[in-house]
This record gives sequence, C-alpha cells and structure tokens, in this order.
Amino acid sequence: MDNNVEQAAVKSKTDSATVNIGAAAGSGAATGTVGGASGAGVLANANSNSNSTFWKNSGRRVPGRPSPKRELDRPAGLGVGMVSTFRDYQQSVSDAWDTGDDEFCIISNSEAAAAAAGAGETARISRQVSQTVALNVIETHSRSNQNHNASKTLSDCGPDVITPSRNPAEDGKEDRRSLPDSNENRSRLRNYPGRPQLQKIRSDCQDSEYETKIEKFQVLLDSPQLDLAALKKISWSGVPRKMRAVSWRLLSKYLPPSSERRMAVLESKRQGYQDLRHNYFRVDSQDETQQDTYRQIHIDVPRMNPQIPLFQQKLVQEMFERVLFIWAIRHPASGYVQGINDLVTPFFIVFLQEALSPDTDLEKYDMSTLPEATRNIIEADSFWCLSKFLDCIQDNYIFAQLGIQEKVNQLKDLIQRIDVNLHRHLQTHGVDYLQFSFRWMNNLLTRELPLHCTIRLWDTYLAESDGFALFHLYVCAAFLLHWKEQLMQQNDFQGLMLLLQNLPTHNWSDRQINVLLAEAFRLKFTYADAPKHLETKS
Repeated sequence: MDNNVEQAAVKSKTDSATVNIGAAAGSGAATGTVGGASGAGVLANANSNSNSTFWKNSGRRVPGRPSPKRELDRPAGLGVGMVSTFRDYQQSVSDAWDTGDDEFCIISNSEAAAAAAGAGETARISRQVSQTVALNVIETHSRSNQNHNASKTLSDCGPDVITPSRNPAEDGKEDRRSLPDSNENRSRLRNYPGRPQLQKIRSDCQDSEYETKIEKFQVLLDSPQLDLAALKKISWSGVPRKMRAVSWRLLSKYLPPSSERRMAVLESKRQGYQDLRHNYFRVDSQDETQQDTYRQIHIDVPRMNPQIPLFQQKLVQEMFERVLFIWAIRHPASGYVQGINDLVTPFFIVFLQEALSPDTDLEKYDMSTLPEATRNIIEADSFWCLSKFLDCIQDNYIFAQLGIQEKVNQLKDLIQRIDVNLHRHLQTHGVDYLQFSFRWMNNLLTRELPLHCTIRLWDTYLAESDGFALFHLYVCAAFLLHWKEQLMQQNDFQGLMLLLQNLPTHNWSDRQINVLLAEAFRLKFTYADAPKHLETKS
C-alpha cells in the first residue's frame, strides 16, 4: 500500500493516475481514480472517498507508536461503577502515609500487597481511605460501648453522665456529640496507625480502692529491712499514688532494702548521674555514631504525646534527650532504638507527681517553676530506674531486634493454641502478627493505652518476681483476645489493621487494666507449664 501511494505522488506530470488503496485490518479494499496534474489533487480526491482513509495506520505494532484507544471487553455483570471504583482505589493508594510514620503501616505481606496494589509491589493505604475506615470503626465501637462507658463512669467517677442516643436514626450524631469538643474529636479521628493515641496523665477516677493499702505499704516501707517479696506481692495488684514513687525505686532495685542506707545511696546515685551528664552528654563531632544517635533522639522526643503541653516544653524535652543519649552511650550493644523514648515517660510522670501536690494539673504544669535541684532529682531517678527496667528486655533492642521477633512468633503460636478461630480470621485476611504486635513488644503497649493505664500496668510489671518479659507476652495475648468480637466483624485487611493500630482504649481506667492482668495471669498459669506453644514450628 505504501509503495502505491508513493508512486501516485511522484507521477505529478501525468494527466491521470490510478491509485489502488488497500484497506487495513480486514476493512476491505477501495479503488479510486484520481485525476489531476499535481499530488495535491491526488490527496484531495483520496480524502473525499468516504470508504477509505489515505493515511491509514499500519496493522503492525511499531515500537514507540501509540496504540489506538479501545474499550476492553468486560465480563458480564461487571458494572462501570465497580471499574471506576477500583480505578479510584488504585489512584488513592498511590500515595502513602508520611515517611516519618512507623514502618509498621506498610503492608509487608506479598500476597496482600499484590491483591491491594495489583502490581506485586509494597502496597500502601492512602490517608483519605484510612480516615474513612477509621471513622467507621470508631463510630461502630462508640455505639457498642456507649452504655458500657456510661455505666462505668457513673459507678467509678461520680456524677459525670453520658447521654445515650434517644433516636436510633441519630446514633451517629449522638456519638459525635458525646465527645467533649470539636478539637478533641478531630485529634482523635486523626490517630493514624503508628501514631500514639491521645494520652491522659491521670485518671478521672480517684484510686480510693488503694487507700486501704496505704497502711500496709507504710508498714513495709518503714521497716528497717524491707521484705522485697512482700512488697512485690502487695504491689502486683496496684500501688497507691502516694506510695508509687518510693515503691518503684525499691522494685527497680534502685534503692537498697535497708532503710538506713537509702538516703546515702540516693545522694550517691544522683550525684553519679550529674557526673555522667558532664562526661557523656556532649556529642563528639568526630563520632558519626554519636551524631546519628543524638539526631534521632532529637527528632523522636518532640513526637511523644504531642497533645500534652507538658511534653512540648523545651525543659522537659532536654531532660528526655539527656536521659536517652546517656543511656545509649552506656549501652553500645543496642544503642538508642526508636520506642525507648516512650519508656521514659512513666518514670518521669511518677517522680514528677511525687514532687507536686496531688491536685496539680500535670498536663499544663510549667516545669520552669520547679526548682532546678528538683528537676535534677527527677531526671536522675528516671535514668537509673529506666536502666534497671530495660535490663530485663535488653535483647529486644540489640541488632535486628531479634528478641522482639521471637516474642512475636511466640504470640502467634500462643493465639493459635488459645483461639484458632481468631487466628484463622487474621491469617485469612493477610494480617501478619508482626504488623501490629511489633509495636506492642517494642513500646510495651505504651502507645495502645492511656498513660495512667500504662503506669498501673507497670505496677505489676515491676512486681513480677521472674521479670516482666515473659509476662508481657501473656498480657499481649489477653489484650488481643479482648478485642476478638470487634476483630471478627472486620472483613478486610484494611479494617483489621486500622482497628488493631487504633484500638479504642481512650476511656480505659484501672479497672480494665486489672481485668486484663487477671486474664494474662490465667493464661500464664495455664500455658507456662506447657511450653510447646513457645516452640517455633518447623
């Protein structure tokens, strides 16, 4: 065909020429008699023929040549809406959460990633889609727990009343109205996976049930030689606020059992920390490791509890930076790992409460009004107690964090033994235990619970006779089983992950923690002597 066209264009001096134009791609052939002395006449007459096109595309595919747009054959029953919805979904997942967010948000399962992204690559969930699903999850749980939370508030805290929805059609509106204000509502709904929930420093409920234990604690603490086993036993069920600071120092073995030596040891340790500040807290410009460590700490500290003004004060952030940097320099095997910064907070709050009156609003307290000597005491005690606390779980933070990976596998095997239906539900939808429980092990549930609940939980952790590392595994198992009903209602990967990383614990109090610990103790009592579930299956 191309040769015939070229010949017709060349014969411009002839009076007439006949050009046979062959149709392409099975469209038939058309023959036109073109008269004229110029090639323009040939082109004009060829274009006037409605049955043929002069510049016809070749049927062969040439590299670099765009193919004509054509509609794909759709299977019967597949509507345009479904196709456009899927295309919208593909476009929505092209972006991801901020790179600064935790890496646990990324779908690491290859099958789930291929199904979600359609390309076999690492899939990410868009912020818009995650907000929509998170909003649905929050509304569902607020409806189911509204009456329960109201009864708990009435029985535990006094006259605060949560008004239930009167009209079923207005349930959604009432759920939003139950929040204190729009700012809190927005902050709660913007809890993306991998970010801590809104933390409350102190519970709304008074620990009156612990008041009866104060006398028992006082007798133990005033004894010339402390019975540490008795202190652990009475502390396991919770420590009164007035006795918590000194009890934590003793349970952490920061203070000796002998009452005569305690003041001397305290003075020596606190002065020792000041020496560490002088010797260690300066970044060596020639040491890249120290520079990287300080840079990471300097980034992580402002992210802790961003909703609480106390932790946004420069004085507080500098205290945390010194504690974390000195600890990292003194522990080169692990160094600083993201997540350790969250473990300083409970100690800091407990020792700050000791220095202030009980009615002080810690969330808005101005640390600059506290004497420098008192601030130094809080910082030193937080450092030494953190060091003792992390000795039990040091393998969680060494290279590749193998200790955490082992505990995640143990949790998976434990849940498979305890509740096979829940385990299969998670596996069916492509949820890997590492995707949600890594943070539970790395941060010891500090990001899943309000701060006052974390402090109550650590009363028990510090009182564990054989260390809390093993017991924490059963706490995580009980914590996961607590949400079984809500998890079974989620029928896709996205809903499961958003629920698991935004569990609705903002209304929890010490009562829920006591129930959680009791269930964890039952699981440990049942399965600790049957260690088959702790063996990795081949």
